[in-house]
Amino acid sequence: MKIKRLGLKNYRNCADIKLEFPTKKTLIIGKNAQGKTNILESIYFLSDLKSPRTSVISDLIKFKEPQFEISAEVLKNDTDIELDYTYTAEKKRELKINKVKSTPKDFKLVVKTVLFSTKDLMLLRGAPEDRRNWLDRAISQIYPAYDERLSKYDKIRIQKNNLLKNEIIDEALLDIYNEQLAITGANIIYLRKKFLKEIEKIAAQKHKLISELEEFTLNYTCPKDEVEEISDYLKQELIERRKEEFGRRQACVGPHRDDIEFMINGLDATKFASQGQQRTLVLSLKLSELEIIKEKTGFYPILLLDDVLAELDDRRQNYLLKSIDDNTQTIITSVDTLLFEQEFLKDVTIYKVDGGKIE
Repeated sequence: MKIKRLGLKNYRNCADIKLEFPTKKTLIIGKNAQGKTNILESIYFLSDLKSPRTSVISDLIKFKEPQFEISAEVLKNDTDIELDYTYTAEKKRELKINKVKSTPKDFKLVVKTVLFSTKDLMLLRGAPEDRRNWLDRAISQIYPAYDERLSKYDKIRIQKNNLLKNEIIDEALLDIYNEQLAITGANIIYLRKKFLKEIEKIAAQKHKLISELEEFTLNYTCPKDEVEEISDYLKQELIERRKEEFGRRQACVGPHRDDIEFMINGLDATKFASQGQQRTLVLSLKLSELEIIKEKTGFYPILLLDDVLAELDDRRQNYLLKSIDDNTQTIITSVDTLLFEQEFLKDVTIYKVDGGKIE
């Protein structure tokens, strides 16, 4: 998979720019707040129809403009595919594949990306929601139907929350919601645990190569593994914590409250790991995402590295750059080229961004 061309109109501070990607590696340099991260964000957006930086899509429209547009040409399985996305200030969107209107589901199937940014380096010490979002996004790249399961679960959970806010609660209806949440939630948790086992195998090997000594493991907070066992476990939890949900007037049990435990040598990395250990762990996870997507889909996703190299020491920088497969298209943002060896820069396309314009 390779993005060949990208066009942005009124996307954040990018009024009208066009980029081509003739080489496997592209370096976009510029000072902070000039627009280089916006370019990476737009490529990520094509794969997810969400921004990793805001949940409000209208925030992506350039100030005082009526809409933003993203266009791209992607090479996938030896076939050129054109993508066009438009979003207006009135919250209307239009998606096209090869000039034909598309559904969001089909649109998201075209491009796969793995984004590694400075925000990801805080994955371990962030909120449980951050870790769930990382996990859910990684899974949806491999299992497109997973998004539908999450959406179905959230709709039921919101209905339950609205019910719990009533002065008089219809407990028969609550039981129906709980039954649905246990079944739907069990399927989500099953896929999460399945994915974590797969990524753990790869990430543990990479982590050991970087750290030389440390053993890395992942744990998910639900103790059950099979779908029926998980469903029964959730049903029991819902019974035992019913009074708590009444008191808090919200759903307190289910995959929307779960967390992932990162362990180094048997110790909780969120509490005991040094900054360097945490960065090694996250680096291992991101590189493992590339491998899993390649294994499941048959092609490497586009790797987006957003200012992350400046936050890594020399050893981790070298490991990251040397670990990238030659068949992986990599787009990197950086303040300048000083972090890169001349050998690396030989076959790299370099763009400079200033004020949302390409120099």
